[in-house]
Amino acid sequence: MTDELPDLRASDADREQVAAILRDALAEGRLAMEEFDERLTATYQARTVGALRPLVADLPQTFEGGVPQTRSAGSGALGWRERIGGEPTSRRAFAFWGGFSRKGRWTVPRTFTAGVFQAGGQIDLRDANFEAGEVTLRCFALMGGVEVVVPPGVEVQVTGWGFMGGFEPDDSAPGDPGAPRVKVTGFAMMGGVGFRRKLSKMEKQRIKLERERRSESALPGESGGREAPERGRKELG
Repeated sequence: MTDELPDLRASDADREQVAAILRDALAEGRLAMEEFDERLTATYQARTVGALRPLVADLPQTFEGGVPQTRSAGSGALGWRERIGGEPTSRRAFAFWGGFSRKGRWTVPRTFTAGVFQAGGQIDLRDANFEAGEVTLRCFALMGGVEVVVPPGVEVQVTGWGFMGGFEPDDSAPGDPGAPRVKVTGFAMMGGVGFRRKLSKMEKQRIKLERERRSESALPGESGGREAPERGRKELG
C-alpha cells in the first residue's frame, strides 16, 4: 500500500495491526483511556487504508503498507525498552507473622531479597520497571510462602531449592525480544516459592474494550454489516 492508494480497502490484518499500535500507546501512557476507546472504535469501523493512517499518525509506530514500522529505536512491541533502567525503589522485603506485597509501579533492582517466616509475600512485576535487563529475586521461605507474578513475555528461570518444601519450576517459556529476564533463586523450608503469569488490570481492560468494540462493529447498521474476525482468537486470563 502506498500514499497514492488511500482508498485501498483495508483488510482485517490491517485493522489488527493498527489496534496493536493503539494498545502499545495506551500501555505507555501516550493515550488516555477515552481517546484509546475512540480510536479503537474507529479502527474496527474503518473501510480503507486512508481511514486507518490518521489514527496512529502521532504515535511512535506508523502504519505503512500493512506493516507497522517503528519511528524510534526505543519502542518495542510491548514497550520493554522503556521499562528497563532507572533507580530501584525497593531492594528487600521481609515478613514475620504477617505478609508483604510489592506491586504497582516500582523499579526492581538487579537483586531483590525477600524473606518470610510463618508469613506470606507477593512480588508482582506486571506493572514494574527494571533496573537492568536481567534481575534476580532471592527468596527465602520458612514455614511460609512467596509468590512471584510476572506478565506474559518475561522469561523466568527458577533455580531455588527446598527442604520439606520447594520452588515451583519455570515453564521454559521464551521471553519477548527486549523483555527482561527474571531469575528466581533461594531456599524454602516447610514452605514454598511459586510463580505465575498474569495479565495486568490495564491489559485485561484493553482486551475487554477491544472485544466489546469488535462485537459492536459486527452489528448490522453500525459498521456496514462487516463482521469482526473470530478465528485465531484465544482467551487470555
